[in-house]
Amino acid sequence: MKVFCGRANPVTGSVEWLEEDEHYDYHQEIARSSYADMLHDKDRNLKYYQGIRAAVSRVKDRGQKALVLDIGTGTGLLSMMAVTAGADFCYAIEVFKPMADAAVKIVDKNGFSDKIKVINKHSTEVTVGPDGDMPCRANILITELFDTELIGEGALPSYEHAHRHLVQENCEAVPHRATVYAQLVESRTMWSWNKLFPIRVQTRFGEQIIVPPLELERCPGAPSVYDIQLNQVSPTDFTALSNVLPMFSVDFSKQVSSSAACHSRQFEPLASGQAQVVLSWWDIEMDPKGKIKCTMAPFWAHSDPQELQWRDHWMQCVYFLPQEEPVIQGSAVCLVAHHDDYCVWYSLQRTSPEKNGRVHPVRPVCDCQAHLLWNRPRFGEINDQDRTNQYVQALRTVLKPDSVCLCVSDGSLLCMLAHHLGAEKVFTMESSAASHRLMEKIFKANHLEDKINVIEKRPELLTPADLVGKKVSLLLGEPFFTTSLLPWHNLYFWYVRTAVDQHLGPGAVVMPQAASLHAVVVEFRDLWRVRSPCGNCEGFDVHIMDDMIKRALDFRESKEAEPHPLWEYPCRSLSEPQQILTFDFQQPVPPQPLHVEGSIKLSRPGRSHGAVLWMEYHLTPDSTISTGLLKPAEDKEDCCWNPHCKQAVYFFSTMLDPRAPLGSLQTVSYVVEFHPRTGDVTMDFMLSNALDDGH
Repeated sequence: MKVFCGRANPVTGSVEWLEEDEHYDYHQEIARSSYADMLHDKDRNLKYYQGIRAAVSRVKDRGQKALVLDIGTGTGLLSMMAVTAGADFCYAIEVFKPMADAAVKIVDKNGFSDKIKVINKHSTEVTVGPDGDMPCRANILITELFDTELIGEGALPSYEHAHRHLVQENCEAVPHRATVYAQLVESRTMWSWNKLFPIRVQTRFGEQIIVPPLELERCPGAPSVYDIQLNQVSPTDFTALSNVLPMFSVDFSKQVSSSAACHSRQFEPLASGQAQVVLSWWDIEMDPKGKIKCTMAPFWAHSDPQELQWRDHWMQCVYFLPQEEPVIQGSAVCLVAHHDDYCVWYSLQRTSPEKNGRVHPVRPVCDCQAHLLWNRPRFGEINDQDRTNQYVQALRTVLKPDSVCLCVSDGSLLCMLAHHLGAEKVFTMESSAASHRLMEKIFKANHLEDKINVIEKRPELLTPADLVGKKVSLLLGEPFFTTSLLPWHNLYFWYVRTAVDQHLGPGAVVMPQAASLHAVVVEFRDLWRVRSPCGNCEGFDVHIMDDMIKRALDFRESKEAEPHPLWEYPCRSLSEPQQILTFDFQQPVPPQPLHVEGSIKLSRPGRSHGAVLWMEYHLTPDSTISTGLLKPAEDKEDCCWNPHCKQAVYFFSTMLDPRAPLGSLQTVSYVVEFHPRTGDVTMDFMLSNALDDGH
């Protein structure tokens, strides 16, 4: 059956109704899931297996039957481990129906159908009793309900319900305990992901400084965690103000509470500085004695950095304090971890919260709009002074004293640069009322509310009256739009340029004047694992899961690139970067598709995992902004990527096999097409052998 799905097109700006298969959402969820990554997490799997064996043994040693409740079973892997370890019966709970169906097949293929019952329900809907899903309560509770923040997927309410209704008192639990750790740091780099810094603009009248509104400075920020691969942050990018502090633990073998709570740790700062950011992670102990431990600690806090396990389903957390606060070396302060049933946040207090009565402060919420409109990388991008300087230099070459500028980018400060550099009149188009309000606040803080006109309209609805009868002589864009996911989605700027064509004066300049799509073939250090078949996991056949992921990817995603912030995922280039397509912003969007076929020669040995694609914006003939590679890659060096943008990754195979030989692949051929009607960029990359090319 087909269903119609309404979808906003990020490139053309229009809302489209597309006919999709009724299982489209299922395929999307499976294709973008972390199932493959979890199955490849050998450290996690081994520790769970050890913990399960130990728990089953403890129950058997008491002369009891081992009855297991496995919440969030996924593939059924942990239940199969339990039965292999000697469990008498397992009740495997999985709420996602396609996953539950796959678990039934995997359990059957491995010969455990007589001892594992897969229940396709949320655990809070499972019943116990003669006519229930389970005849009696379980005495072993196995779960994998954790995310990077530990509790963000609802682990606490699920445990709370399970202890009340589904498991025996004093049951065995795997994992047995989780502990959350935190480290207070000062970091200008990370703080730039949360606050708007003063921005310096060199003009012919001297230096102008764009200052943030007081409301932005006082705002506690977005309440959500920023989860990243902390191992890719250089230790030179932060100063530790505390040792690693154990903040709180949860014992999963006893009744768990999902009620709000706070936990404080007093410490003496290691150095004086500005307390800004809390780095956080957790570990899980699989047994009561804590001998079997699985940790998310970054390399500098890891007991054995050589044994560091790469994983993408669990990373590390970056939290921002509501305000930066000075701390003095040796002068004690309290770091406080607060949590409700789904979220964690931190505050810094001079005395213990129990003493000053501030036990449960309200979860911080953004009240300035900026944290709702700009994500963390966007804050970093706006605060990048070198990037700003590049736009200033380019603007100087195109601005004239009588320039009438129209700026088109979401929440961009380009219009302020144009004003400070001497434009006669400046207009800026904002796509939403919230964005309009934010820009008005920034203008007011800089006494520019009467100097820059905000137009809150779709570009095709622009009228001469909006421009007070003037013709635009300079159309500006970064370009940046909040709806963009893939690099070429910002080609929306081209569609805006086309829509406002009638408002451009003779000889009007468009900046950027053009854009180009680039690609390079890479070998990933680790990211390939998310597309690699597992086959056999700890002795269990999970080919059915591999096939399920492959079908989901082949359904749509195999011919699409996917966005990844590659500064977090090291890779090595196997080819020189190559320009694939160009887009001329001086002209309107053409009616016919832009089609190109070509090949990329591989110049370095390695496994060709995929092509990385990005956009470059040519502000002027002498100035280019790259959203991808920032410098040419040396032979053995990792690629250096723009940290403010996500790049597009096209995996050459939907399922990458790490056992595949290196081979003698010499070229990657490609077909790439830009479709003006939809704004889509379609592509196909094919690996080919040197002999096949006739060389």
